Amino acid sequence: MRLLLHSCCAPCASASVEQLLAAGHSIELFYYMPNIYSLDEYCKRLASLEILAQYFQLKLHICEYEHGAWLSAVRGLETEKEGGVRCFLCYEFLLQATQKKAQELGFDYFSTTLTISPYKNAEKINEIGSKLNGFEFFDFKQNNGYRRSIELSRELGLYRQKFCACEFSPLPTSPLRGGVRK
Repeated sequence: MRLLLHSCCAPCASASVEQLLAAGHSIELFYYMPNIYSLDEYCKRLASLEILAQYFQLKLHICEYEHGAWLSAVRGLETEKEGGVRCFLCYEFLLQATQKKAQELGFDYFSTTLTISPYKNAEKINEIGSKLNGFEFFDFKQNNGYRRSIELSRELGLYRQKFCACEFSPLPTSPLRGGVRK
């Protein structure tokens, strides 16, 4: 059984990949993150994910940066609070794209590394994914997954960002705060 693993960034993918390989899964990585702002941030994360893929000797499938398509999908939700309906729509957008790529490439199932983050709603990701044929749920933050991702990031020298990269994130390091330009 082959698994296509949607990978939001190298730190999140690190411990997720380690867990899946230890459990005997055959995986390939998929980088599709059109929600990332800016193109420079997108490229930093991609470069780090390429290092991780090489470290684990995994194939990495890279999708084009389609920020405009993502902006269209969340239009009208720019001022929604972090962790709410905009994020849920983003999860769905990313999972649907991963499902499409998994089917296109002949994978048996797919999943996402998003669940490793303590800032992401794993239950909601599972709820959304369970409606998509081929989705396999893994809560990678279980068994100290998030802490392990920090350790692996340090060991491998991976770029570790401090925000999800959505331009509407309220975090101070984000280019936009709550949908309002600084």
